[in-house]
Amino acid sequence: MASIVIKNWDNKNWLSSKKYIQALNEFILLETDLNKNSKILDIGCGRGKIPGNLKSKLCLKNKPIGIDIINHKDRDKRIKFKKKDGLSFFRDNKKKFNLILIKQTIHLLSISKIRKLIKKCKESLHSDGKILIFCLDPSNNEMPAFKLMSKNLKKSLLRDKMIIKILNKKKVNLKKFVYKVKISKKKYIKMINDRFISTLISMSDKEIFEGINEIDTEFDKNLIFNDNLVCIVIKK
Repeated sequence: MASIVIKNWDNKNWLSSKKYIQALNEFILLETDLNKNSKILDIGCGRGKIPGNLKSKLCLKNKPIGIDIINHKDRDKRIKFKKKDGLSFFRDNKKKFNLILIKQTIHLLSISKIRKLIKKCKESLHSDGKILIFCLDPSNNEMPAFKLMSKNLKKSLLRDKMIIKILNKKKVNLKKFVYKVKISKKKYIKMINDRFISTLISMSDKEIFEGINEIDTEFDKNLIFNDNLVCIVIKK
């Protein structure tokens, strides 16, 4: 079931829209010193639209490397894709990166694996490089949800809060990224049916069906809310 989320989290929704990717990359460029010579690694890259857009925007000499355990057929051709998880990638890696990006995937790892992954990431940074880790803002979540989804989401956000606390040490800055989402209820319901976030993985088809009916009853035809993320910025 976990692969469902990995396949659908950035599939034909605001997370894959040009406007969202441009807004996120503008944020990334403000937090880094990237240029055409920079080397970028995206861990859990999905379809690779974020590093692909950076490749075009900066006219990068080197294709960004994107790693993921799912090889999407519609992945961005502007990246060099490797079907691996983060820790296995670093076993053979000898490159140094100016940016290592981990967006909304770190919560899928155990705490011990998170610690190991960050250690490996820091070892693979240039002296002026940065790691940018994005996760849902645990103190300010506006995502529309039905009761069971909301209950699971609260548990997940508590874990995100713990992860942020663990990583929030020396040479770490916390930043906020906010994106205003406008989406039709019909499209959002499809995302729920596709189990687009990890809080929906363990639910039965019946629970999803009942949740969709709840969303359909309680929300307007069009949904407007803020997608609030915390960005953990880690230096070498």
